[in-house]
Amino acid sequence: MPTKIRLQRRGKKGQAFYHIVIADGRAPRDGKFIERIGIYNPIPRPAEIEINFEKALDWLQKGAQPTDTVKAILAYKGVIYKNHLIKGVAKGAMTTEQAETKFQAWIDEKNLKISSKRNEILLGLKDANKKRHENEVKLNEEKSEAIAKKLNKIRLDEVAQAAEAAHAAEVIAETNATEITEPANEA
Repeated sequence: MPTKIRLQRRGKKGQAFYHIVIADGRAPRDGKFIERIGIYNPIPRPAEIEINFEKALDWLQKGAQPTDTVKAILAYKGVIYKNHLIKGVAKGAMTTEQAETKFQAWIDEKNLKISSKRNEILLGLKDANKKRHENEVKLNEEKSEAIAKKLNKIRLDEVAQAAEAAHAAEVIAETNATEITEPANEA
């Protein structure tokens, strides 16, 4: 029975997450499995990966073949590297202590890279949010200026119309006054 270490899809449409499982290679993707060894959620940034390191290493040593995606996940978590070091110890290329120090140095370097990448992502998000906010403020100011110009134009038009109406009222009043005074002079 060829065993595979593969992903088993879960979650709803557009929000998938995966269980990392050990399954018979002939079983369907979401079918029966032997053991669940972890979870992979690619949606958040950075992706969430929880894996039982010892079980994954044990299954690799037993000969289970990971799929390409799972192999990348195991390499990211260091399971593949640890398996490589254990094989080197078995062949006599190094001692167990040397393998542990190499692995610990790799883990420390990896954690440093991960933390710097997270900080970089957070700073990038903060910068993007700041730029977006500045652009929104600028657009709002431009819109308010345009609205103010329209209101001023409307007010000027209203003032002009009021002045014209007042002038027309004065003209009418003058003509009425002259009409009233002229017949009195003729009589």
